[in-house]
Amino acid sequence: MELFELADFKFSLINLIDILLVVLLSFQLFKLLKGSLAFNILIGILTIYVFWLLVSYFEMPLLAGILSEFTKVGILAVLIVFQQEIRKFLLIIGNSSFLGENKSWWNIFPWKWKIAETFETPFEDILDACEELAESKTGAIIVFPRTSEMKFIGTSGELLDAKITRRLLVAIFNKTSPLHDGAVIVAKGRLKAANCVLPLSENPMIQNKYGLRHLSAVGITEQSDALVIVISEERGTISFAEEGKIVEGLTRAELLNKLNRYFGSEMLGLKA
Repeated sequence: MELFELADFKFSLINLIDILLVVLLSFQLFKLLKGSLAFNILIGILTIYVFWLLVSYFEMPLLAGILSEFTKVGILAVLIVFQQEIRKFLLIIGNSSFLGENKSWWNIFPWKWKIAETFETPFEDILDACEELAESKTGAIIVFPRTSEMKFIGTSGELLDAKITRRLLVAIFNKTSPLHDGAVIVAKGRLKAANCVLPLSENPMIQNKYGLRHLSAVGITEQSDALVIVISEERGTISFAEEGKIVEGLTRAELLNKLNRYFGSEMLGLKA
């Protein structure tokens, strides 16, 4: 069905839907990559591609031939350079898809018939521990995976599967503890692992601004949908990392608001 015609191009409903989908995908890609090292690389790739189109148009065979070699391996280069971003994008798509594991209708299938488990994370103890660690200027990283338990990351440390308490968190991050250097992973209401090694952020905008603990917190949020609380050993401040970004100097109430955005149903009655 044609809607209108512009010059020699005929706009139809399908054309408009096609354009809107491309704009939407481009915007989501921009949001995913903005502020990361991959964004600068993408700009570089697009610049080379546009330059190749220009030299081809002006019939400059030598330069066009050189640049065409880059474009031939373009897809492979994109897969290699953007493997972390592609993995995160597919994770987001899989989690939001109607076939996602977390969708309630998925449980109608016979192999999913089982007693539903409920997990209550003791956020009161976590917030109390964060305040105590910050007051004593004890460094800490607490990771909250949202769509998986991060078992691969967990195996880099010590597997615990322990009940979460304030005293346990404070003891783990005590400077004399052999587990204090790494991160702890909190999933399904349990402390799954401690002393875990996280990937460092490769964002050049923050590499000279933060230490290894904060770079690790940002790094894991760049590669997954995890949320991270970081306690600074030098300044005794509480920070919160998500989607490759970090906010510093949070109070208990501000940290509570951050967590409430994602775990509101588990935090009813929690004191700020």
